[in-house]
Amino acid sequence: MARVRRAVGHRRVGHAGTLDPGATGLLVVLVGRATRLSRFVAMLPKRYVGIIRFGVETSTDDAAGEPAGERDETWRDKDRDAILRALGQVQARPLQVPPAVSAKKVQGERAYRRARRGEEVTLREVPVLISGLTLSTWDPDAGEAGVIVECSAGTYVRAIARDVGRALRTRAHLAALRRTTIGPWDVEPALALDGCDAAAVQEALRPMAEAVAHLPAVILPHADAERFKHGQKLPTADFAEGGDFASGAIAVFDAGGLIAVAEARAGILHPDVVLAA
Repeated sequence: MARVRRAVGHRRVGHAGTLDPGATGLLVVLVGRATRLSRFVAMLPKRYVGIIRFGVETSTDDAAGEPAGERDETWRDKDRDAILRALGQVQARPLQVPPAVSAKKVQGERAYRRARRGEEVTLREVPVLISGLTLSTWDPDAGEAGVIVECSAGTYVRAIARDVGRALRTRAHLAALRRTTIGPWDVEPALALDGCDAAAVQEALRPMAEAVAHLPAVILPHADAERFKHGQKLPTADFAEGGDFASGAIAVFDAGGLIAVAEARAGILHPDVVLAA
C-alpha cells in the first residue's frame, strides 16, 4: 500500500484483505473514495492453489509454525481415492474451527496475540462455504497434495489443510498457498509489487463499479440521484421493477456512474456509502 500511495500521490489507500506472511498472490488495493468499498470487496469469494503436507500438524496450521504433537506416518498407507474422500468430507462441512493463530477475536483481543503469549486459545466454529476443493496433484513420496480451493470470505485454507489430515486419520498442515482470484479479479493481469511506478499504477486502476458488480443495482434519474447524494432516503417502489427490492446492499448509479451503495429496508432505500456529493 505504501508503494501505491507513493505512486498515485494519494493519502487514502487501503486494501480488501491481506494474506498470511508465507502466502503469495492477489491483493486488491483501493485508492481514494474506493477505500470506502473495502467491506464489499472483502466479502467476495476467493480462489487459492495450495499444497497440503501430511504427517505433521503445526501451531499455526501452516509451514510457519512449530510442529504440534508427534509425527504421524500413517498417511503412507493412504491412496489417491482416500485423499479424494477426505477432501469431499471437508468440503461438505458448513462450519470450520479457525486456526489458533488467526485474526479472530477472543474477549476483544486477536487470537494470534494470545497464542503467541503461550495462552491456550479455543475458538468457536464459524460458518464457511467451501464451494470447491479439488485435488490437482498427489506426490506419494513427499506426502504432498496440491489442491485448488474456492471458498467464501472468512474461510481459512490453513484450517482446511489441518482438517483434511484429520479426515484422513493422520496429520497435515498447509505447506504453500497462492491466492489466484478475488471475485471478478485474477492474479495474472495484476500489477506486480516491483512494478508499482506511477504510470503502471494509473494504468492498472479499475473502475469503482467493478467492486460492487456482485450487488443488485439501480440507476436513478437525475433528480432522485441529486437527492440521494445529499443523504435523502427514497422509496424503492419509485424505481424498482416489481415495486420493491429485497433487503440488503444495493449499488446505486446515475447517468455518470456509481454514486453510492445503499441499504434497502422495508421499501426504503437508505444511503450507506455515498461516493459522490
